[in-house]
Amino acid sequence: MNGIKTLVLLSALTALFMGVGWLIGGFTGMVIALGVAIATNALAYWNSDKLALQMHHAEPVTRASAPDLHRLVAELSQKAGLPMPALYIIHEDQPNAFATGRSPENAAVAVTSGLLRIMSREELAGVIAHELAHVKNRDTLVMTIAATVAGAISMLAQFGLFFGGGRDRNPLGVIGVMLAVFLAPLAALMIQMLISRTREYAADRGGAEITGHPLWLASALEKLAGYAGRIEMESAERNPATAHMFIVNPLSGRRMDSLFSTHPDPANRIAALREMAGLPADPRPSVRRSTTRRNETVHRRGPWSRRSPWR
Repeated sequence: MNGIKTLVLLSALTALFMGVGWLIGGFTGMVIALGVAIATNALAYWNSDKLALQMHHAEPVTRASAPDLHRLVAELSQKAGLPMPALYIIHEDQPNAFATGRSPENAAVAVTSGLLRIMSREELAGVIAHELAHVKNRDTLVMTIAATVAGAISMLAQFGLFFGGGRDRNPLGVIGVMLAVFLAPLAALMIQMLISRTREYAADRGGAEITGHPLWLASALEKLAGYAGRIEMESAERNPATAHMFIVNPLSGRRMDSLFSTHPDPANRIAALREMAGLPADPRPSVRRSTTRRNETVHRRGPWSRRSPWR
């Protein structure tokens, strides 16, 4: 099913490329755009993960440079039945994370330095498990291709500002170029929406199943919801087409948030995780204050406790 969704997405992106090309340069522009679309799709399939990591200036992490983080991800990967992904750190104060890669064998997980600072080890495990669930569901291929191609569409539209507009090349003249320029950001937003919000719910559930503790992720989401809107993430603001890749929306703007948001409301996600843990869905969840049953208590130890959270 994900393979079919990927094919549909790539076909839609190709058609969008051609439409922008026609608005900028008529039939010739459409043909050129088709060639660019084919090349971009191929580039996105093979290199979209690298491009996404470069957009956010992610730096690789090794066992030697971050042994506790490496150990935690290795434990989670083993529980999920996945190969160990490559690890990256993004030096941004906003707490956030995303996964990328065309397959589990080529996957990478990137976390911000802000995430590592504020999360307990259990909460961090919940976030990492969520990203590994995306990898396991093969969501990352569609997500990274969408980010790469959406950015390319915006670049093509901006290109039209300087080289398009003549009626000898474009039947709509300046109007066609303006349509392309102003519709491109909206098209990029719609591409992000093609990455269904249900994928986030599925990854939340999958991550909770990996750790066995839904409230770890619920507590992490509560923290993330509070920080993400207040702390700007410069790399995400420069590359808004990648916003849908993150566990929570990294953009500080709230324009058209409820209608066009690429992420479900964190409160709804937290409520679903609470129900999964056998607790009532609190309309204003406060996971850290909840009295939980059995071993679901969210511990407040430091993030790099030596003890494994599953022992």
